[in-house]
Amino acid sequence: MKKRLLVSLLAFTALVALALVPASSAAEPNEDALKAAVEKATEYLKKAQKEDGSWSAEPQNRGITGIVVTGLIRTGTKPEDEPAAKGVKFIEKLVNAKSGHIAGDDSKAGLINYTTSINILALNAANKGDKYKGVIGNATKYLKEYQWDEARGKKDDSDYYGGAGYAGDKSRPDLSNTAFFLEALKAAGVAKDDPAFKKAQVFISRCQNFESEYNTAPWAKKNNDGSFVYTGANGGENRRSDDTKNDLGGYGSMTYAGVKSMIYCGIAKDDKRVQKALEWIGKNYTLDANPGMPEVNSQRGLYYYYHTFAKTMDALGVDEFTDAKGVKHDWRADLLAAIAKRQKPDGSFVNDNDRWMEGDKNLVTGYALMALSYCKKK
Repeated sequence: MKKRLLVSLLAFTALVALALVPASSAAEPNEDALKAAVEKATEYLKKAQKEDGSWSAEPQNRGITGIVVTGLIRTGTKPEDEPAAKGVKFIEKLVNAKSGHIAGDDSKAGLINYTTSINILALNAANKGDKYKGVIGNATKYLKEYQWDEARGKKDDSDYYGGAGYAGDKSRPDLSNTAFFLEALKAAGVAKDDPAFKKAQVFISRCQNFESEYNTAPWAKKNNDGSFVYTGANGGENRRSDDTKNDLGGYGSMTYAGVKSMIYCGIAKDDKRVQKALEWIGKNYTLDANPGMPEVNSQRGLYYYYHTFAKTMDALGVDEFTDAKGVKHDWRADLLAAIAKRQKPDGSFVNDNDRWMEGDKNLVTGYALMALSYCKKK
């Protein structure tokens, strides 16, 4: 009787102990599954590449090619092998010797900040010794000159200050452009104490739903959950729904972009802004949708979200992320599973929600490869 009671007590104690240990959502990423997904996507992109080395239609191919090349090289394609080599040659032709940007030298050179930032990432991935050092240096100089600051007539009390827009003097800044801008500066080796990073801290903080000395906008007080919106400029604008001025609830792709941008700018991970954002992420951790979006828009920008999610987790330097319920997630395994199940038989990826060009197979497959490049532990 005593022995039976002792066994029962031991079993009960073990069950309690297990209950106190946070559950884990997934095992480590399957290397075979990762390799298969990458190989199928690479084969698709080889077949989809145009004769001039680019992907997709003009002029969107100028940025899409940079995304594809970056994704290919980061997932194992050698820079000297096709299709990466042909893609790099196409990007080389986009170098504007006069202005310094990498978006072409004709009237079709649009979305210059996006395109130049992405092509800096591609040339940096190609890493041809010092071959692109001058090109990247000139492109970086160009980008920094278009950051909204005193030189462009904006003081630090302006909600434009520190941000980057699509291009030109009339292009208001947004968090997406600013995130790519900062990633390009980081890839180019710009010093962490560069004024561009310091100025960007101001703009990024003003895109967060967090009432503090960093953001005193009324909408930040109203939501105050740590998430990020598309831009704090012009009194706040968003892309969560079609109500761009009044619906200023945060969503996943911008919240993750905000977190990684803060880290790139030198804001400490224990800073209250970062911690507040991570609190939101903990409550909204998912790879089934772009979290924070209304249900009808839940798949909007999904692949943009995936590569931003991956870069952010990498910047945080964590192998596991614990959500608000105490569940530990191997985020690499979760990401790989989410992407792999969405791959088409021909190796491509595409979003049925065509918003933000995600109906373009080449763009989305490039995004997927960029995300998958973070799925293997370093």
